[in-house]
Amino acid sequence: MISILIPTYNYNVFPLVEKLQKQCKNANIPYEILVLDDASPDKSFLGKNSMINELEQCTFSVLDKNIGRSKIRNLLAEKAKFDWLLFLDADIMPKMSKFIEKYISTIISNEPEVIYGGITYQQEKPVKNKMLRWKYGNAREVKTVTERLRSPFDIISQNLLIFKPTFLNANTVFENYYGLDIFFSNQLKRMSAKIIHIDNPVIHFGLEENYKFLNKALQAVETTALLEKKGLIDNDVRPLQKSYLKLEKMHCINVFSTLISPLKRKMERNFISKKPNLFWFDLYRLYHFIQHKKKYNA
Repeated sequence: MISILIPTYNYNVFPLVEKLQKQCKNANIPYEILVLDDASPDKSFLGKNSMINELEQCTFSVLDKNIGRSKIRNLLAEKAKFDWLLFLDADIMPKMSKFIEKYISTIISNEPEVIYGGITYQQEKPVKNKMLRWKYGNAREVKTVTERLRSPFDIISQNLLIFKPTFLNANTVFENYYGLDIFFSNQLKRMSAKIIHIDNPVIHFGLEENYKFLNKALQAVETTALLEKKGLIDNDVRPLQKSYLKLEKMHCINVFSTLISPLKRKMERNFISKKPNLFWFDLYRLYHFIQHKKKYNA
């Protein structure tokens, strides 16, 4: 009935798999859990993750070379023997004790193609050098079902149940870009896929350090500009793009860039502080989006 698919990289995923396997057994459903390591350079996790193979209906294997998030998910989907695919990131944990049962009951009581359960974060503040990721996640990614329904195709794929043919039709960009959820979400919108939002979140534990998250955020900005240039996404999917269109309509793009440019270093110092300003973070990313739009002539 359900294939749980977990790509992993430098992470001990055994506790997550053990919990999921228990929930599947309690739900009394046909299941499998496939974990695929994307050629992690840190081999210290291999011993713990290899214990997954001792669990019933669970498999752990390792790739010889790194292939990236999009391609590894496609590989997992092709290996899956069931038509319902539950994609989970390695650095999460289900919040609900009946996490699997809730997904199964939603499948049975509806006719969806995609079910998104949402994500959440620990309430306790992290250490200073992980504050930016934690604050951003709580402010921008943690949403109620009602909030998510305002933009139903805006999903985060770290907790996503999807019908196998729908996934394979939507997941068609395999370059190792960062930030491809925007493409995947836009594909589902273009396909008019039937999406159901439910309150069934996972807790995201894997907080990157401030500098690393900042670099990833800028990579995602560049990915957005590149995908837009190639016509692979619409030009108004992300709030970032909508802000750009507003500036363009007011003929203020150059003025905005001129104003923000001398403030970049001050902004970057703020982003690694214990009180990162997300409004500044938005302006900073918009500035870089404008530069990439010029670079790609998008």
